[in-house]
Amino acid sequence: MHRFTGNRILGERLSCTRWRRWFSVQAAGRKEISGGDNEAAIIPKLPAFEYCPPPYDGPSAEEIMAKRKEFLSPSMFCFYKKPLNLVDGKGQYLFDEEGRRYVDAFGGIATVSCGHCHPKVVEAIINQAKRLQHSTILYLNNAIADFAHALASKLPPNLKVVFFTNSGTEANELALMMARLYTANHDVISLRNSYHGNAAATMAATAQSIWKFNLIQSGVHHAQNPDPYRGIFGSDGEKYATDLQEIIHYGTSGNIAAFISEAIQGVGGIVELAPGYLPAAYKIVRNAGGLCIADEVQAGFGRTGSHFWGFETQGVVPDIVTMAKGIGNGIPLGAVVTTPEIAQVLTRSSYFNTFGGNPVCTAAGRAVLEVIEKEKLQQNAFDVGTHLKNRLTALQHKHQLIGDVRGRGLMLGVELVTDRQLKTPAKAETLHLMDQMKDLGLLIGKGGCHGNVFRITPPLCFTKQDADFLVDVMDYTMSKI
Repeated sequence: MHRFTGNRILGERLSCTRWRRWFSVQAAGRKEISGGDNEAAIIPKLPAFEYCPPPYDGPSAEEIMAKRKEFLSPSMFCFYKKPLNLVDGKGQYLFDEEGRRYVDAFGGIATVSCGHCHPKVVEAIINQAKRLQHSTILYLNNAIADFAHALASKLPPNLKVVFFTNSGTEANELALMMARLYTANHDVISLRNSYHGNAAATMAATAQSIWKFNLIQSGVHHAQNPDPYRGIFGSDGEKYATDLQEIIHYGTSGNIAAFISEAIQGVGGIVELAPGYLPAAYKIVRNAGGLCIADEVQAGFGRTGSHFWGFETQGVVPDIVTMAKGIGNGIPLGAVVTTPEIAQVLTRSSYFNTFGGNPVCTAAGRAVLEVIEKEKLQQNAFDVGTHLKNRLTALQHKHQLIGDVRGRGLMLGVELVTDRQLKTPAKAETLHLMDQMKDLGLLIGKGGCHGNVFRITPPLCFTKQDADFLVDVMDYTMSKI
């Protein structure tokens, strides 16, 4: 028996026309009246959308939460006072158990690149799963080889040897291990406010206390973060690089294994590194015998709009590139790409990954690359992202709560502060606004060291109408504080 709890309809499916009309009204949070009160008329309305999801007849949010509390990790947490039970997705939209539609401005943490359930990606997954679901890389299969070739073609010429993993954490772990083996050095430098994963080496490289446990984390140093908004040198990238040089001089033997950084910090609150920082940093690192690792787990695959990879925005070429999230549109997949010379270091012993290069996952990855190119999603990220950032910047002039608007393409951050001069984090206000925006049909991310930054990383098929809805909802909710 089908259940639509929000409308109290049991045992029948609404006609597609009525169903769409109900979605639009419910998700926008408006009263369905022909001439209602003025307040209802100004509440932002969701962009039109034709998709009609099938009825949901699964367990309720309360039932899922009860099972989750009993059988899943107690460290898991949910957004919102009343957690959402999401049951369907299409393009840039998500649907909950009651049929309410939401604009997804978070993209599963910058993971959904092509859009939810993109038909070409789904088709590739299904077709491969029907033929061969798993074999391991001990045997030949064209899916892994074809995707590796396609992926290498998107990178600078000498970055062409690909190792597949299951996640961004695993990719960064492998990259750090390779750097230590190749250089025969141990010390690694990362940036304050960075996030690189939750395993041993990656947790050590991460520099936010909220994501670290009290474990031995040897040989890692954290340099000053070249943050144009909160950093001590503002937007002067080369001045921040002097701190990197001092760490090498005072904190190491003078030789290091690697420097790892994101070009735009994701979990750290969408912090775009100060201009000129990476060229200066890479020169210092290489002079100390180290390798330069670009963490593209969140910024890669066209998300910045202006470039396919985040590191390209600073005009550098790394020695190792790590990636995940957008690589598979939600499929558990990651990769490390490096030079043939560095790749040879893993032949000194045996390196093996049972699921790295799984045929289904790599078939999905190749489909993602094809969709991004054929549908011009990188260009769309640039066009829509520019429009969205301009509107958010205008909103900053209206609301004192907005301290900073930053990022590029469809990787944007809005930092909230209670005092612009002191830059006091508006943590409570951020949580309150997220709940209010959810009730109006907008899902948005949260990040930053203080939990006061809205992270805007939607699917790359996001439209200007979606962007306008996002800003209008943000404006409306902030006007209520």
